[in-house]
Amino acid sequence: MSKATKPAKVSPELDTPTDLPQAAVDKISASLNVLLADAFALYMKTKNFHWHVSGRQFRDYHLMLDEQSDAIFATTDQLAERVRKLGGTTLHSIGEISKLQTIQDNNEAYVPPREMLRELMEDNKHVAAAMRKAHKLADDHEDSGTAGLLELFIDETERRTWFLFEASRQEGSNAA
Repeated sequence: MSKATKPAKVSPELDTPTDLPQAAVDKISASLNVLLADAFALYMKTKNFHWHVSGRQFRDYHLMLDEQSDAIFATTDQLAERVRKLGGTTLHSIGEISKLQTIQDNNEAYVPPREMLRELMEDNKHVAAAMRKAHKLADDHEDSGTAGLLELFIDETERRTWFLFEASRQEGSNAA
């Protein structure tokens, strides 16, 4: 993880006991914190597009993006709590999110609906790939709790990717 930072020293009051070696806690926590930062970034982008979608498919896209943003936000607490269960520290601020996120923000005044969906589709694919890497790291350190959580999130992320793909297809077109 190129954007991962050195793990913070855990205050004795927050030093959760674990049987995992400290090196494993540090690596897994750093990996999960990047996923957490990306979850917040993707949540905000999805909400942004939800608020600013326009056009013939407004209602369908507006509702789908609202549903997807809720699902993304629901992962944040579980990711952060997993870091804490391992004995790591997690994000404290928007500043930390911006340092760690790998999802690019979109601050354009207007984005056509199909481009919104395609951009979110690519972002969700990116998140699924990052989750797979974090899953492998968890497996390498025999952290089945993190691996199991990520398996659920990977499936949910792939579902969002699929819905965004199907919604963004041109009518009458077989091409993606």
